[in-house]
Amino acid sequence: MQKFDHEKLKVYQKSIQFVDWSTDLLSCVPKSCAVYNQFDRASTSIPLNLAEGNGKYTSADRCRYFDIARGSALECAACLDVLIAKEAVSDEKVLEGKEILVEIVSMIVGLIRSNSKDRTV
Repeated sequence: MQKFDHEKLKVYQKSIQFVDWSTDLLSCVPKSCAVYNQFDRASTSIPLNLAEGNGKYTSADRCRYFDIARGSALECAACLDVLIAKEAVSDEKVLEGKEILVEIVSMIVGLIRSNSKDRTV
């Protein structure tokens, strides 16, 4: 089966893994909790922006979308902190998600640096 270029990216694959993980986590969180929708949107935004950015022709365009994906990953980390503060999830579960996010952010930073030699991120 032929794949799209973005599907070959390890960071894209890891972000899809995070979406799956976050879906499981959100099944334990009441939908009435304000952070529920924010977390769902932010986690979904990571792979969508990676895919869109990877399809752009200029490095500046690619980096713009990779920056958005990185921001969404950081937003997810903040959402996890809010879920802990609201006692909606356990610390152990959140640590698992943050470990995935650290990997994702590191890989996105690598993508940004490889596409823009003058960026320090």
